[in-house]
Parts: sequence; structure tokens; C-alpha cells
Amino acid sequence: QVQLVESGGGLVQAGGSLRLSCAASGIMFSISNMGWYRQAPGKQRELVAAISGVGTTKYADSVKGRFTISRDNAKNTVYLQMNSLKPEDTALYYCNAVVPTAFRAYEYWGQGTQVTVSS
Repeated sequence: QVQLVESGGGLVQAGGSLRLSCAASGIMFSISNMGWYRQAPGKQRELVAAISGVGTTKYADSVKGRFTISRDNAKNTVYLQMNSLKPEDTALYYCNAVVPTAFRAYEYWGQGTQVTVSS
């Protein structure tokens, strides 16, 4: 059974920091492409940051220079360090895993963790 369990969300003032964690189980974590997405009320879910199995990263333009994605394959965990938070970063943040196989890729989602940034 695949599980992606997010933690670390909360309420923070603008300019503050949070670190999100996503603990994965039931997947070949080391080869999985991991990502963080977010969805604000009334908006579409968007990619925030992603990291490949070999550590290649990409970021949304809106978070470049403020957010850092990382992974610890020994702990099957991916992190999102969020600094200089802005009210517009307020959203439900989801962990995503894309697991490649010989024939297709399988995609999984966590349940989400709320991040609220007050002005």
C-alpha cells in the first residue's frame, strides 16, 4: 500500500519559514520523481518544486530563491524548505510521487498539509 504522509504545515507570519516533509512508503523511493504542488482556494493545483531520483530540481518561478526541495533516500522522505514566505504562498500543499516502471509511470498523492501565511 502506497502512502505519502505530509507534515510541517501551519500558520506563519510573512517573512517566516516552514519546512514541509513527506514520508513515503510502499514505493521504490530512490527512483521516484518527487514533487510538491499547492492549491489555493479557487485556483488550480500548481507545481511548486520537483526533484528527480538523481537529484535534479526544478521550481516554479514564483518560489525560486525562496524554496528549496531536497530528498533523503535513506529515510524515504522529501522536504520543502520555505523561506521568506508571502501571503500568496497560502495554500494546501500536496506531496506527489511519480514512480517509473518498465511499461508506465504510476502517480501518487498525499492528503495535503495546510500552509497559511499571514500579512
